[in-house]
Amino acid sequence: MKYLGYHMTVFLSLLALMAATIIGPATIHAADDADMASAALADLYAESDTARILGEAAKGVLVFPSIVKGGFLVGGHYGEGVLLSNGKQISHFNTVQLSYGLQAGLQKYGYALFFMTDDALNWIKSTKGWELGVGPAIVVVDKGAGKNLSTTTLKSDVYAFFFSQKGLMGGMGLQGTKISKIN
Repeated sequence: MKYLGYHMTVFLSLLALMAATIIGPATIHAADDADMASAALADLYAESDTARILGEAAKGVLVFPSIVKGGFLVGGHYGEGVLLSNGKQISHFNTVQLSYGLQAGLQKYGYALFFMTDDALNWIKSTKGWELGVGPAIVVVDKGAGKNLSTTTLKSDVYAFFFSQKGLMGGMGLQGTKISKIN
């Protein structure tokens, strides 16, 4: 048992070192946060016409340009983002997720939440934090489903896109994700 504990400690230390050196920090700084968010959106729009069309119709977009997710049995993710409306920075948010189960790996990615209605945008502006799945209805758009969306078929309050995925981690989703406003 002592042998297993030692190897587990070594493995987790190596995993943490890999996260720090390969992936880099997940936080954004006040001086360049809107620029990073805008650059991440530009990359997403270049990759997905559907995201670009949604961005043009959205009342606001919450962009998390760099989220780090890692774990071995117990895992989590963290990242900071910016809410943009009409190209202007409205506020800052962070995203946190904790999970447990059969999981292992390390990953870096970003995601953007497109708020399609005034009610959804006003809700996010007024809340101090929420768990995804509680509040406005969110649809996660994958590349296959994204081809069938247009401004006439949009029926949800919020659409989510993942982008810039690097690394390997078993599974991806927004369940159990807490998003909070940073003052």
